[in-house]
Amino acid sequence: MTDTEDDRIVVDRIVKSFPQLGRRSPDLEVLAGVSFTVRSGEFVTIIGPSGCGKSTVFNMLAGLESPDSGSVGFRAADGENTASHCAYMPQKDLLFPWRTILDNTILGLRVQGVPKAAARRRARELFGVFGLSGFENARPSQLSGGMRQRAALLRTVVQERELLLLDEPFGALDSLTRTEMQSWLQQVWQRYRWMVLMITHDVREAVYLSDRVIVLSARPATVRHELRIDLPRPRELAIITAPEFVALEEELLTILHEESRRSLGNR
Repeated sequence: MTDTEDDRIVVDRIVKSFPQLGRRSPDLEVLAGVSFTVRSGEFVTIIGPSGCGKSTVFNMLAGLESPDSGSVGFRAADGENTASHCAYMPQKDLLFPWRTILDNTILGLRVQGVPKAAARRRARELFGVFGLSGFENARPSQLSGGMRQRAALLRTVVQERELLLLDEPFGALDSLTRTEMQSWLQQVWQRYRWMVLMITHDVREAVYLSDRVIVLSARPATVRHELRIDLPRPRELAIITAPEFVALEEELLTILHEESRRSLGNR
């Protein structure tokens, strides 16, 4: 792997296996030397066959797992827990039904020890940007699926961490709402230029949102392919029918289908 001084995240040849049930069962090798980098302000998406270890990579960045070998780190932060740089948004919004939307969005800040009044003040400043003005005192059951996901993302962003880890953030939404959320996410990302690492199974979503797409192979995973998305921004929805967009999508789909067949053959 070659990296540059501009890279903030450096994932270097990480290997990971997990024990299986049964004393005589060999360990399940999930990652077999995954390497990639991410720069500040870059939107990078990871795709790959189901079960190839995408979420395991995220868990390592979030400090929930450790590699058997290799390293996951932030440049100029040697020895520092990478979790202190990350805010993690899972697929499900995980909003507590008994709390108001405002009090749901400050949970990460409260865990960090930020006083309640200060946390509420920081979160309120983002409610307009996230299309949630007027819903500060609503309960999650009163919001649409898209609004709940925006609240979950606000909860992630307000922590002001360097890296946002988005794990299938729109996977549970219907097709129309998902498309609307993709457009909205692109708009707010261009405004704030967060460093984003996203997992998705939607190749079109990956092309539409990303600066680069990293394709993991079938398990045990390595980086099979890395594709730069040199499409102009901002990207209107109409771009998904443009020949250059379709060509990128087809390139990724071809590789992904090859790896999915390999994955089925390994079972």
